[in-house]
Amino acid sequence: MSNSGSENHADPAPVRRPEEFRDPRALPALFSLTSLATRTEEPLTALREMLAVLVGTFKADAGSIALLSPDTGRLETEVQVGTSTDDVRGDLKLGHGVTGWCVLNQRAILVPDVTAEPRYIAVRPSARCEMAAPMAENDQVVGVIDLESDRVGGFTPEDLALLERLAREAARVMQRLWQLGHLQSKARQLESLITAGQSLVTKLEQQELFDTLTREACRMLEARACALYLHDAATSTVRFASLANVGSSPPPLAAIPLDSSLVASAIHTKRQVWFADIQSPDFQELADVPRDPTLRSELATPMIFEGEVLGVVAVFTDRPHRFDNDEKRLCAALASLGAVALQNARLYARVFESEDVLRKNERLTTLGMLAAEIAHEIRNPLTVLKLLHGGLGDFPSGDPRQTDMRVINEKLDQLEAIVGRVLTFAKAPSSLHSRWSFADIVTDTLLLVRLKLAQSKVTITFPPLPHPLFIDAHKGQIQQVLLNLVLNATQAMPEGGTITLTASADELAGVRYVVLDIADTGSGVPDAIRDRIFDSFLSGRSDGTGLGLAIAKRILLSHHGDITLLHSSAAGTTMRLRLPLA
Repeated sequence: MSNSGSENHADPAPVRRPEEFRDPRALPALFSLTSLATRTEEPLTALREMLAVLVGTFKADAGSIALLSPDTGRLETEVQVGTSTDDVRGDLKLGHGVTGWCVLNQRAILVPDVTAEPRYIAVRPSARCEMAAPMAENDQVVGVIDLESDRVGGFTPEDLALLERLAREAARVMQRLWQLGHLQSKARQLESLITAGQSLVTKLEQQELFDTLTREACRMLEARACALYLHDAATSTVRFASLANVGSSPPPLAAIPLDSSLVASAIHTKRQVWFADIQSPDFQELADVPRDPTLRSELATPMIFEGEVLGVVAVFTDRPHRFDNDEKRLCAALASLGAVALQNARLYARVFESEDVLRKNERLTTLGMLAAEIAHEIRNPLTVLKLLHGGLGDFPSGDPRQTDMRVINEKLDQLEAIVGRVLTFAKAPSSLHSRWSFADIVTDTLLLVRLKLAQSKVTITFPPLPHPLFIDAHKGQIQQVLLNLVLNATQAMPEGGTITLTASADELAGVRYVVLDIADTGSGVPDAIRDRIFDSFLSGRSDGTGLGLAIAKRILLSHHGDITLLHSSAAGTTMRLRLPLA
C-alpha cells in the first residue's frame, strides 16, 4: 500500500563526491595506501611501497619521502627513487629548499619550472618540475612527499590537489604503523621489565645485582651505555658501582663528592634529569662523567626507596637524543626495581649476619653448658677431697708436711672458688625473663631462617593463632630452641619439603600451657636413637655435635616446660614443645 496526499516523501539528496575523488587515479591510489596499514608492520617497507604508488600515479621521474626527526628537527630522507648514488639526498633544515619550505609553512607547493624558483636546491640535473606536499595529521607534520618531473610543467594543479590528499592518507597510515610499532615495543618492554624484575629480586650478591641492572637498562632502552652510582648520604658522595658498554677504561671506584658529580642534581631533586650533550666543555671536569667520547646524551634517574636516594641509574646514547616520556617511565621503573632489589640484598646480608651471630651464640651457649656440667661434676669430688683433707689432723711444728697441708688447703679453696664462679656465670639472670607474645617469638625466628629455607627448597607454614598467647620467658633462649628444631627439620629434608608449625593452648594439672607442634616431611629419626635423642653428644648425623636437642631440653625445663618426640616415621617427624602461659 502507498500513502498519498498528506505525506510527501522527498527524494534523497544525491551524494556529492569529494573533489579529489573525481580524479580516476584517486581511488586506486588511496586503496593502495590505506591497505598498507594491514599488509605490513614495517614503517620502512610501507614508505617504499607508498613512494612506488605515488611515482606510478603521477608518472614522476623521481621522488622521495623525508620524515621530520624529533631529535634534530631536520628533514631526513628515508626512501627515494630515480636518483643515482651521486644524487642521494641527506638531511635538510626546515625552510631550506622546496621541501623545507613546504614543511615549515605546512602547505603544498608546485614549481612548474625549477630553473625559475630560487628556493629550489638542485639534486638531479635533469629535473625541471617539482611538487611537494606535507604529510600531516591533526595539524602535526611528520614528513614530506617530493616528486620531480624531467619536463617543464610536468605536474598540474590537479596533480598537486591529489598529492595533498594522498599525503594526508600516507600520514595516517604511518601514524597507525608507528602506533602499532609503539604498542608492540611497549609490550616487549613490559615483558622485559617483568623478566628483569624477576631477575633482579633474585640477586642476593650486590655486585651481580648492579651488573644485571646496567646490562638490562642498556638492552631495554637500546642505549649506548649505562652506569650505576651508589649514594652515600652520610659522606655526601657517590661512587661507580657498575658500568656497562663503555668503550674506554672504567673510571676509578673511589668516592666522588656530590659537588663534583653530574648526577648530584638527580639526587638533590629526587627527579630524573636529562643532559643533552655531556661532551660539552661544561661537563668535562666532572668526575662521574665516563671518559668515552662516543657518549652524548644522558638520562639520570634516582633509585629511591622510602624517600631515600640509594643511587642513580644513568643511561647514555651515542647521539644527541631527547628521551621521550615512555623511555623516562621505563627507566624510572627499572630504577625502582633496582632500589627494591638493592634493599632486599642488604636485608639478606643482615640476615646472614644474624644467622652467623645466632650460631656463634649457640656455640658459646654450648660451651657454657659444658663448662657448667664439668664444674658441677668437679665440685662433688672436690668437696670429698676437702672433707678428707680436713680429717688428716695437724702435724708437729717444724714438720714439712704441715707446709704441704697448708698449700693443699689453699689450692682446694682456690679450686672451689673457680667452680663456684663458673656455676654462677652459667646461670641465666632472671631479669632477662619477660612477658612475650609467643606468636611474635615464632614469627621473628622464622624471619631469621627464611633465606636458609628458600635455598633448601623448604616451605614453612605457621597459621595465625585464634587468640594471643603470652609466655614469661627468655626470648633469646626460646628462639635458640626454635631455631635448632627448624634447622634440624631442614637438614632431614635434603631434597626440600614442608615444615608445619601448629600452636594451641592446653591445660595440664591445673596449669595452662602453649603447645607448639613442629612437623616435617623428612625421613624420620632412626629407630636406634629415638629414645635417646635428648642425650648429650648423641647425633644421627656425621657432622652433628649431639648437643642441640640436649640444650633445647634443658632450656625448656628451666622455663618449666618440656619438649618431646611426638611422632617419627619415614613420612616425617613431629616434635612437641610445651611452655607455661604467663
